[in-house]
Amino acid sequence: MLTFKSLPPLSLYVHLPWCVRKCPYCDFNSHAAGEEVPEQHYINALMRDLEHDLYRIWGRRIQSIFIGGGTPSLFTPDAIDRLLSELRARLMINANAEITMEANPGTVDYARFLGFREAGINRLSVGVQSFDNQHLKNLGRVHNGDDAIKAIEKARQAGFDNINIDLMFGLADQSIAQASHDISTAIELSPRHISYYQLTIEPNTYFNRYPPLLPKDDLIWQMQVESQQQLAGNGYHQYEVSAYATANSECVHNRNYWEFGDYLGIGAGAHSKITDMQQQKVFRFAKQKHPVAYMDNSAKGGVVISEQALSQQEMGIEFMMNALRLTDGFATSLFTERAGLPIICIEKPLKLAEQKQLIDWTLNSIVPTDRGKQYLNDLLELFLP
Repeated sequence: MLTFKSLPPLSLYVHLPWCVRKCPYCDFNSHAAGEEVPEQHYINALMRDLEHDLYRIWGRRIQSIFIGGGTPSLFTPDAIDRLLSELRARLMINANAEITMEANPGTVDYARFLGFREAGINRLSVGVQSFDNQHLKNLGRVHNGDDAIKAIEKARQAGFDNINIDLMFGLADQSIAQASHDISTAIELSPRHISYYQLTIEPNTYFNRYPPLLPKDDLIWQMQVESQQQLAGNGYHQYEVSAYATANSECVHNRNYWEFGDYLGIGAGAHSKITDMQQQKVFRFAKQKHPVAYMDNSAKGGVVISEQALSQQEMGIEFMMNALRLTDGFATSLFTERAGLPIICIEKPLKLAEQKQLIDWTLNSIVPTDRGKQYLNDLLELFLP
């Protein structure tokens, strides 16, 4: 039986599903925009979606909002202003809440950035992926390297001082020198946060049907190690597998995911995890994926297409799948607090992970070792049934 003595922090995720075009590596719920994005119609649907879910989170405060996609920066500043105003009218949002919006170079300029800032966005996540023009072309991006640099400079001129840059490595035909140049260029732009992750081939993508020839594993590993050294040498602390931040700049929203906090997702294809204190259960539910069907069904009384209460086994597994991504590990008390279970429930895989020198396990904390970080997938598999 699950036992919760308190509720975890709560975040809000808002999904805006349109892009200029679908990237060949992308497995997110994104759709190529037509001549015009139906901003107002979609925001109406978002509000109906939210109102349908309000009973699940009544009385709880929102600590962070993340507007993702898709390419949210395709929406106009006026639409984002309306969206945030509508959210504030319905939710208790902390005065200092982190409010992130994803933006792609090529879809923004100074005026647009200024409008987003005035609407209330206080953190930008810029999808650069690479500063190399050939790699950007291979990735199907709509911008070039100069566009990316100018976009970040314009965002800062518009008042954004909390910026994340998304970068990929392990790209087709990428050399260690090119990966190093991408990192150096990002560091020169002085973002407070850098997300640096390996390109992986996902199911149901163009790259899955027509795989590019990626570098060999040992070369990819060398790229990662050398780039991590560059980042650390320039004041970027790695706090999660693919997340690096300067002092006091960790992403509040994503950290809440990794620490198994609660989040409400609204929008086409959005997912949620909500703790119910009265029932002493944790529920996961998902929304209608296609944006047209989402907008149509929201007007007919609901867009939830699946819902389940997590079992004890699922709670333990899901907690560990998230928390073991944190490079500094987590307090053992957090497992009991967020999973509603005593740590003894996962004693067997913990002991095995310790024997394999994949974790350091003490009375107060569980921390992946350097070996555990290198072989994270092997570590996580120990907790699967």
